[in-house]
Amino acid sequence: MEISLHEKRILVTREEKQGKQFAAKIRHYDGHPIEVPLLQISCKDLQEHYTFFQQLTNYQWIFFTSANGVRCFFQLAKRYNIDTKVLKLLNIAAVGHKTEEALKDEGFSAAFIPSVYNAEVMAKEFFHVYHDISPVLIVRGSKSLDILPAAFEERSIKYDAMEVYETTSRVDMKTRLNKTLKTGKIDFITFTSPSSVETFHSLADVEINVPIVCIGTTTEKKAKQLGFHSILVPEEFTVDGMIHCLGKYLLKKELNNNG
Repeated sequence: MEISLHEKRILVTREEKQGKQFAAKIRHYDGHPIEVPLLQISCKDLQEHYTFFQQLTNYQWIFFTSANGVRCFFQLAKRYNIDTKVLKLLNIAAVGHKTEEALKDEGFSAAFIPSVYNAEVMAKEFFHVYHDISPVLIVRGSKSLDILPAAFEERSIKYDAMEVYETTSRVDMKTRLNKTLKTGKIDFITFTSPSSVETFHSLADVEINVPIVCIGTTTEKKAKQLGFHSILVPEEFTVDGMIHCLGKYLLKKELNNNG
């Protein structure tokens, strides 16, 4: 199916660098992106990180829960002069194919990827196949949910959590966000994480009456908790999936209007 966004004005709330990539895709499909980055991603450098790198061979599995986690993990490894070839001896799990793509950029691949790209499905499907996997290293961010740690604790699996990046709200975007919303010229709002929904909700002073597009069910859940309605969720939990979902929604709406 040929996708077109019909020059709809789509608010992109994603972190600035990734938001620009998202915006480029929207333009490619004839949409009009409006970028208001509501989050900032910063790699963290803590003394405990060096300890994790020193004991990598103690782990049977490493779980990467985002592409940001992969990038910051390898950035830290380079800073500490760690020979990452040791990872070839370990098993790697990635939450989705974008996370695996980040791994492949570093020369590695995942032994396990869930069929649905979220932590709940990741845990369920992983334990359906693997059992004696202790100990595990989870590479994550400051806003990561505790779904995987809870799943490991429930099964008495030893794990460590390595927090390699910080997600912070761009409160400096409040004026820009509300000025954009007050124009009344936004057709859709996109959210690629629960954090982006929370930040939008805390900064927006304007009532929202347009559909929102959430990258997956975890983000959708947060949006519903905060009172959002008319929520679109793609079948594939990626930015490309969001664009495809939007295209299908617009096509269906056009057919209904013409029918």
